[in-house]
Amino acid sequence: MVSTNPFSALFGRSPFQPLLAHIVKTSECAGQLLPFFDAALGGDWDEAKKHREAITRLEHEADELKTQLRLNLPNTMFLPVSRSDLLELISVQDKIANKARDITGIMLGRNMIIPEPLAEPMRDYLRTAVETVDQARKALEELEDLLESGFGRNVSDVMHELIKELHDLEHKADEQQIDIRRRLFQLEAELPPVDVIFLYKIIEWIGELSDRAERVGSRLQILTAR
Repeated sequence: MVSTNPFSALFGRSPFQPLLAHIVKTSECAGQLLPFFDAALGGDWDEAKKHREAITRLEHEADELKTQLRLNLPNTMFLPVSRSDLLELISVQDKIANKARDITGIMLGRNMIIPEPLAEPMRDYLRTAVETVDQARKALEELEDLLESGFGRNVSDVMHELIKELHDLEHKADEQQIDIRRRLFQLEAELPPVDVIFLYKIIEWIGELSDRAERVGSRLQILTAR
């Protein structure tokens, strides 16, 4: 009997297809952070709210994909990839979308004003974090293409280069975070203490986007090395 579950068609011959569908949704979610941040910098909270709503919708759709993957993941697959590894990978991916939602929730809820000396450095920092998420998506897309075309032997070499680029982006984000923290420390005496606390929280959460994107790459590297 042919399955009538449309989600089952995502698996095809590869367990990476549903993971790819999920990370595409996750990267779209992260991508909304830049226009959200620009609206927040301009004090346009109505526009910021629209991007927050888009992020919330995309995060919910990513959650639905995660739930369907967990419910429909077969016990045996064409590829020698363990079920637990795949579940761990989608869990890491899912935390990226969750963190994007959390960042916008705090900033919109408090109508956060970013101090002018931090505005451009933080936007550059956020851009790097979003690029890191995009690179994790590219790594999964490339892996899927390689597996579909049958170049299994080359997977590890290609993934190594993609993961290196991912690591470089994450390292850049770390350096930007250190610089922004130093700048904020110099401004602390001029700002309300509660604002300072939440600024540090947003800086930390932006860093978590790139950290978790790098973990996606690391999990992929482990999977393809086995």
